[in-house]
Amino acid sequence: MTYTKKRSFFAQKICRFCAEKVEVIDFYDIKLLKPLISERGKIIPSRISGNCAKHQRRLTEAVKLARNIALLPFSVER
Repeated sequence: MTYTKKRSFFAQKICRFCAEKVEVIDFYDIKLLKPLISERGKIIPSRISGNCAKHQRRLTEAVKLARNIALLPFSVER
């Protein structure tokens, strides 16, 4: 039997914050945070969004702060 390796090539995603040279991710900027949250209110992971680790951590903190002051929902209502 011969086994073949499946090779999958994905396009390299670029961190949008590094590309735009964003210094600070502000938790008041809802227009910036909203596309990085799923319909259910979860933060989209970096492997899907393409953010680097540094900016993903800052994004997570900004989303959590925005949730605490009720700018973003914790979850969706049914």
